[in-house]
Amino acid sequence: MAIGDVIVGVDIGTSKVCTVIGKVNNFGQIETMCSTSYKCSGLKKAKIINEDEISLSIAKTIKDAEEESGLKINSAYVTIPGKYVTIVQNSIVKEIKDKYAGVAFKDVQSAIMQVKDIEIPEGKTIIDIVPDQIMLENGEVVSDPVGSLSANFTINAQIILADKNYVRQLSNIFRKAGLDIDGIVPVTLAERNLVLDVNELHDNVMLLDIGAGNTDIGVFDGSTFVYTNTIPVGGDSITNDISLVLNISEEEADKLKKQYGLALKSFIDNDNEIMLNTCRDDSKSKVIKSSELIEIIEARIEEIFSIVNKDITNQGIKSRINNVILTGQGISNINKSDVAGKIILNIPVKISTGRLISTVRPQFRTSYALVRYIASRPFAKTVSSNIDTQTNESILKNIVDRIKEFFYS
Repeated sequence: MAIGDVIVGVDIGTSKVCTVIGKVNNFGQIETMCSTSYKCSGLKKAKIINEDEISLSIAKTIKDAEEESGLKINSAYVTIPGKYVTIVQNSIVKEIKDKYAGVAFKDVQSAIMQVKDIEIPEGKTIIDIVPDQIMLENGEVVSDPVGSLSANFTINAQIILADKNYVRQLSNIFRKAGLDIDGIVPVTLAERNLVLDVNELHDNVMLLDIGAGNTDIGVFDGSTFVYTNTIPVGGDSITNDISLVLNISEEEADKLKKQYGLALKSFIDNDNEIMLNTCRDDSKSKVIKSSELIEIIEARIEEIFSIVNKDITNQGIKSRINNVILTGQGISNINKSDVAGKIILNIPVKISTGRLISTVRPQFRTSYALVRYIASRPFAKTVSSNIDTQTNESILKNIVDRIKEFFYS
């Protein structure tokens, strides 16, 4: 980690924008300087539908963060839904001029520059390079080859590509908010080190972040980022279903979901009666059984897992997944959702028990995870966000420059 770096992380969600400012202390730990959020409905089904609203929400969280932290913020990192991300695996062999001089830091930087030299499909742009595995000439796998006596080393990496149009939209949004973009990171890649526990970090897992409006999928073969996608359903879909089927207000539907949240009718202990207070039928009040409510929840939960199951099956990666880890505010208050997931996916499913996840308020977990991810980037001298005045340059060019700085400055 880059000691002293101040990192600003912004997560644009379906219902709000959340910003976290973190500083890397002398022990290599992240000290949270402040966390701010503001409501926002400019993102729907993983699509940007109102740039101005998102921009205003970001500006509001940044202003609040500046007041709380005493900093002037000019740039930030931001998450991107998996829907707009393509992962390309690549590897190269780096020859060392003098084996007995040892591998130099510049050799690693040069190797990373080479490994990103791929043919980029039309409409895509590189947003991240993730060094995954480094193997010395003798077959030894190391996290850092610098100083090793080896004639060459092989570096495997994931080249993260993003939809160029979506990046342009993000650029416009941040420009309107008076900010530059330091870097763009897929949601599940950012969350991996926060959501997974130590054993899961080395396992073949699928991370499912079920949020308010979207569910982000991230598949990892150990440390290798294999696949990501976004499906446009989440916790709000359950609320909407309850509201429509029972003909009640969304406010009451959300309250009932939180109070009686259960993913499977078979786990009902007592089929209580529920008085509906905002029913739009002829009578303003109506009584239903709790099983009727849970049946609505169960149907939508089943649909979410069924869509995920179809997606990973079509991608041919389901057989590689040993465990599924659930996280996200859209599922956190639905009991037995892990059991429902196991039934439909036919893969062990558990709610996230990552060591640090309980220390962060749920609404800030993704933006905090983004800060942690950036702080832990390997072979980077500095990853600090810009809290000084920058020249007014092209935002897209600035993104590319910042990505280069991760490794090569």
